Amino acid sequence: MFAVDALILIAGVLLLLGIVSSKLSTRIGMPVLVLFLLVGILAGSEGIGGIEFEDYRLAHGIGTIALTIILFDGGLGTSMAAIQVSWKPSLLLATLGVFVTAAITGVAASWILPELSLLEGLLLGSIVGSTDAAAVFAILRWGGVALPKRIAAVLEVESASNDPMAIFLTVGCIELLLRNVPLGPGLLKLFAAQMVIGSIVGVAGGFAAVWVVNRLELGAAGMYPVLVSACALLIYGVAVQLGGSGFLAAYLAGVVIGNKRLAFQQGIRRFHDAMAWLAQIVMFVSLGLLCSPSRLLEISAKGVLVALVLILIARPVAVLLSALPFRFNWREFTFISWVGLKGAVPITLATFPLMSATQEHPMHAPLIFDAVFFIVVVSAVVQGTSLAPMARWLGLETPREPEPPVSLEISSLRHVDGEVLDYAITEDSRAAGRQVRDLALPGGVVIALIARGDQVIPPQGFTRILAGDHVIVVLRPGTKPFVDQVFGRNPPERTVVPAAVEFPFRGTTTVGELEEFYSIAIDAHREWTLDRLIREKLESEPVQVDSVAQFGSLRFRVQRLSSDGKIELVAMSILE
Repeated sequence: MFAVDALILIAGVLLLLGIVSSKLSTRIGMPVLVLFLLVGILAGSEGIGGIEFEDYRLAHGIGTIALTIILFDGGLGTSMAAIQVSWKPSLLLATLGVFVTAAITGVAASWILPELSLLEGLLLGSIVGSTDAAAVFAILRWGGVALPKRIAAVLEVESASNDPMAIFLTVGCIELLLRNVPLGPGLLKLFAAQMVIGSIVGVAGGFAAVWVVNRLELGAAGMYPVLVSACALLIYGVAVQLGGSGFLAAYLAGVVIGNKRLAFQQGIRRFHDAMAWLAQIVMFVSLGLLCSPSRLLEISAKGVLVALVLILIARPVAVLLSALPFRFNWREFTFISWVGLKGAVPITLATFPLMSATQEHPMHAPLIFDAVFFIVVVSAVVQGTSLAPMARWLGLETPREPEPPVSLEISSLRHVDGEVLDYAITEDSRAAGRQVRDLALPGGVVIALIARGDQVIPPQGFTRILAGDHVIVVLRPGTKPFVDQVFGRNPPERTVVPAAVEFPFRGTTTVGELEEFYSIAIDAHREWTLDRLIREKLESEPVQVDSVAQFGSLRFRVQRLSSDGKIELVAMSILE
């Protein structure tokens, strides 16, 4: 057997064990990253696998590539609405919060671990100062914890954007220990470059990637996800070459791309979701291979003390100072303080001292690496396993959206002016209990199918929609605000209907239906159709295409007439 054959066999076994452990994690309530690390430890030199792996540079490279993929996928799944409601507290948590966490933890570490000087203790604190995006995404998106949208958005955006501060503090401490840079403006310049350049490259690169994907006609659908992945890696590389944060750039590029219309969009998202899972398994298993359990046992007592200071003192103080201006209640404050999950980023950053240490300046790099690894495991086990009970105890857990039993999508190699949406019908949805023909949907909107349990129901006019159904709707993008009014929950999923935008309605839609489904009140008989409403308003004027009738702030324009002169389609707009 060639060496590469053995390597492929080992890789396949480790991947399978990682996948099986992810299934096990949901049953025992253990964060999946802990089990991935455990697989790596068991396969390592002191485990049953006996695999010798001490290449810190390779581990750092694997961790960097994997984190880029995970952060990019996290950006793809982050809506602009989440950014808008969370960017202010998230930005403070990602900067001031990381600094305060690093300072308190670093001072405590230099006291608990007497081998470390104060500056070496601050280096350890800087390494563990940030929350880890891979860990947070794994818990919040795939770990069974459903939270209010504002809290979830703050935690996700913070974890994705706080790496520049942690890298800045870590590199700054190393440079000070190596005496390569004095304390002062040089460090501030490094941080500013990381944040500003990373942000500019990420946003600009995201828009450029959207432009390329929508205009480059590829012959095979499978090439589009590969093209987007190449753009993500390119954006990371450009940001780093210019002195910025590649991680921040990758995340922001994902946000831009995920909130734009793309060719083969659903296929691109599914591909990167799979890549993110693969990256997590490879990264955590590789980092687990680096671990020596015997060394962890030696540091366990002191490591627990440092972890307790980090979890119970440093993180809460940092959250208090950062989130105080934003009026979080005590429940939200407590939960945000508890979600200071550590993961791959600290372990990856812990390889920096190992690669930078010299004989003149050893920096106690092996001790720092072992301490960081132990703190990450404690954080993941203690905080990760208790997130769901903590959310329930604080009354913050919200009902999870039921998984749709079927899916439908438009698969096109070109940009098409349409989309497919899946609405989970709840008791407070306006569509619940109504027949399809009574929904008064806008023109250009079609219910493609209804999924009820394990049944697929082709919709007909008399089909009644029930709570618990999944309604698959094909629509033109401009009609979405009105469709949300019909199928969305009351009130959080009902988007505001924009002003000065025309929405098509059938001429047979009644005044009562507009009020019932869209909360649009018109001073007219409820049973009147839009056809009759417009004719009554125009009185003796002839009704023709582009005829206009106005009722207060509502404007109705005739879009289409039938061969016998009936109004088939009306464009309604709300005047500002």
